Amino acid sequence: MLFAVGATVATAGGADSAPPSGTPGLYSADAGFARDMAVHHQQAVEMSFIVRDRTKDEPVRSLAYDIANTQANQRGMLFGWLDMWGLPKVVADEPPMSWMGSGGAGHGMEGHAMGGAGAVTKPGALMPGMATKEDLARLGSAEGRDAEVLYLRLMTEHHKGGVAMAQGCADACGNPAERALAQGMVEAQQSELQLMADMLKQRGADPLAAE
Repeated sequence: MLFAVGATVATAGGADSAPPSGTPGLYSADAGFARDMAVHHQQAVEMSFIVRDRTKDEPVRSLAYDIANTQANQRGMLFGWLDMWGLPKVVADEPPMSWMGSGGAGHGMEGHAMGGAGAVTKPGALMPGMATKEDLARLGSAEGRDAEVLYLRLMTEHHKGGVAMAQGCADACGNPAERALAQGMVEAQQSELQLMADMLKQRGADPLAAE
């Protein structure tokens, strides 16, 4: 299900070689979204595999499988575009989410960075909605209902961050196929947010981060 892709690290000097005409630049919204969302997706896949080993609840396991499968496939598409454009998968001097600011997308994306979706970047997390190492360790040690609730809470925040990022690309990316993929992410993850809210209610929990 997962695609192993080697990360190529580019230095600032890598920006000197201009891409072929019509392809996104190194610091464009198209390239930045592909790089950041690939990282964001990878954590969703990781969390989904963890919870499938920590609970026997079929609705949660089914949701986890769907998220892992969908986001692993989308991650492969994002990496494929970067390969097609001749751009690196990692840029050493590019802070996460910088493409969503005026210096990257150039379309006033600051409002999306922390997102109308209400996502925030927690201390120790790389991007909005992402879990920390401590969160992942807690998920890996939880079992049964505790694992289900923690996963649903963490994935709810993760999706909020993903929706904000995807909406940023849908608004600012230049590549039509990438914009369409981003818009599809927005719609699918918003639907899953409602599903996860319902699943938390069924377990007598709310979407707030676990204590």
